[in-house]
Amino acid sequence: MVNANRLSLLLSFTLLLPSLRLSLSTSPPQQEPDTPINRFQQYLRFNTAHPNPNYLAPVSFLTSLAQSLGLIIQTLEFIPNKPVLLITWQGSNPSLPSLLFNSHLDSVPAEPSKWTHPPFSATLTADGKIFARGAQDDKCIAIQYLEAIRNLKERNFVPTRTIHISYVPDEEIGGFDGADKFVKSKEFKDLNVGFVLDEGQASVNNEFRVFYADRSPWNLIIKAKGAPGHGSRMFDNGAMENLMKSVEVINRFRDSQSDVVKAGKAANSEVISVNPVFLKAGIPSPTGFVMNMQPSEAEAGFDLRLPPTADPNLMKKRIAEEWAPAIRNMTYEIIEKGPLRDYMGRPLMTATDDSNPWWSVFKQAIAAAGGKLAKPEILPSTTDARFMRELGIPVFGFSPMTDTPILLHDHNEFLKDAVFLKGIEVYEHIISGLSLFEEANSI
Repeated sequence: MVNANRLSLLLSFTLLLPSLRLSLSTSPPQQEPDTPINRFQQYLRFNTAHPNPNYLAPVSFLTSLAQSLGLIIQTLEFIPNKPVLLITWQGSNPSLPSLLFNSHLDSVPAEPSKWTHPPFSATLTADGKIFARGAQDDKCIAIQYLEAIRNLKERNFVPTRTIHISYVPDEEIGGFDGADKFVKSKEFKDLNVGFVLDEGQASVNNEFRVFYADRSPWNLIIKAKGAPGHGSRMFDNGAMENLMKSVEVINRFRDSQSDVVKAGKAANSEVISVNPVFLKAGIPSPTGFVMNMQPSEAEAGFDLRLPPTADPNLMKKRIAEEWAPAIRNMTYEIIEKGPLRDYMGRPLMTATDDSNPWWSVFKQAIAAAGGKLAKPEILPSTTDARFMRELGIPVFGFSPMTDTPILLHDHNEFLKDAVFLKGIEVYEHIISGLSLFEEANSI
């Protein structure tokens, strides 16, 4: 009887086995948990790197997140296929100047062979590092804004001022088809923006960095001409000779600026930097260059970065008279990549003292989050903040990343999960503090 029962059970299991296999094979795949970290990873996986950034997919993803929070959504397109996503949380007193939190959709290219993990995989390692292009620059703040609003809404917080979040294209290539077009639009004017937060940089210690200005980039191209001649002759005013003289003068200026930094009299971002980026000269041959002939033309390119304290007219005078003087058969072209002065002719800087009421509120919000601010800085590079500052709007550059190596545009860019989550908490204090502030009505 016992053996018969065992045989019956075995037969029943054998008959059920195909059904169990079918059930297992057709069961839906296990979904990833719906958490802030997971949403951050999803956003990082969109390849928005130049020269062909995918804007449609991340805008759709961010729109979906905003819809789930009951926020107002607009998609603006000033240039075809370059959307500006505008998300709004209506305040209880919309007559007050609003707040704008800005982030850019695009990222710089990545070289996958030089990364430990694929740059758009958003791999989370056992020690909490999330590897992805854009993890620091600046897809972290894009998600942190929304996650902070999510948490505030869950606590039934109601902002007094209206809060806007803008996601703009093309920041990494100058922003002229993105933020520049946006801030010059009627749609932007209608927002009545009183204060803006844009991206900053990571801090290698436990203090948050805040930036009150950017340096403005100039592209300088210097061309020299001269009579061609035999490679054995030593005559004056040859094209290469003239260009080399200019390079020597420029290097002396560069060294003088570097000496100021090394002496501790100024930060790197407070001086004018100039770096050679290309050199074109010589007469090509099938094996390289003609070595016994001096060329009649030579050209070099330089990347200049001017802090808002620099005098642009004085810099142009130096270039014309010392770096590329016409008396040495030289010409030059300056391509200014954005403004140095606002609409009233003032340097593009946001005050970090009592003259700016937003500064005190911002500091209080950081302190309430348990954080500490480092000495305010000029950003060595350039962001979309300059377009808002050009309108006279106060703007701070800020990304809540402490104890983090600065890896923007670098290989193996990453952000730790704990740093990302802390940043959400910081933005909760910033959004609530700034939105409840009612005194700066006229700013």
